Amino acid sequence: MIKLIASDLDGTLLQNGAHDVNPIVFDQIRTLKEHGILFVAASGRQYLNLCRLFEPVKDDIAYIAENGSLCIYKEETLSKGIIEQDLAYRILDEVAKSPQYNCIISGERVCYSTSKNPEFQNHMVNVLQNNMAFIDDPKTEIQEPILKIALCDYNGTDECFHNLRDKFASEIKVVTSGNLWVDFICPDANKGSALQDLASHLHIDPEDCVVFGDQYNDVEMLQTAGTSYAMKNGAPGIEKYATHVTDSVETVLAEIINGLAV
Repeated sequence: MIKLIASDLDGTLLQNGAHDVNPIVFDQIRTLKEHGILFVAASGRQYLNLCRLFEPVKDDIAYIAENGSLCIYKEETLSKGIIEQDLAYRILDEVAKSPQYNCIISGERVCYSTSKNPEFQNHMVNVLQNNMAFIDDPKTEIQEPILKIALCDYNGTDECFHNLRDKFASEIKVVTSGNLWVDFICPDANKGSALQDLASHLHIDPEDCVVFGDQYNDVEMLQTAGTSYAMKNGAPGIEKYATHVTDSVETVLAEIINGLAV
């Protein structure tokens, strides 16, 4: 019996560069709730950004933010992955050597950035509408634990990913997130571990969970749930980690809802 449905956002629920959730999904979430099924927004995005995206139903869903480094339900933080401070500083020192990398550093409710790129700053503030603080020195200006470090390279992720993975993969999880982002995540935090934390809190068997994802930062979540959907246009090979493939989250949700009515 399905009790929880979790979906990634960019490239999964948000297709073709969409910046807003299809209003149909809000109706589907309400219907699922009426049948005792919890919807979870599971993304690399900031928690407050996800709340904005799901404003009409924000109090009815749970959140896996920062690629699993933060899990929140009913404003209660259920789990939080923190990057060890010395490691975070060494990553940031390495990143600073490459001006083409636009860096964001995630706290629980604030995203900090050292980027001076006006295009990037505009995207983060006015398009994604993150709660941003633009800073010069992370070591002195960030006064809270670092949950995630993410780099945006407008030239694509290949060079950035391979360069930094080789340097830090033995100490931290390094994953691509979409076509432009490379994320550094606490080694024991991912969307799958956050899903397990949430399911345990709610006394839900992971076998009763359905999840959707399109990138390699979704792998653990796809492997954790009893039923999983990889997006047809997702990262090459991602489908081997899922039980099904789809090109539309809304279509699958509609099929699930139709099944509930039988």
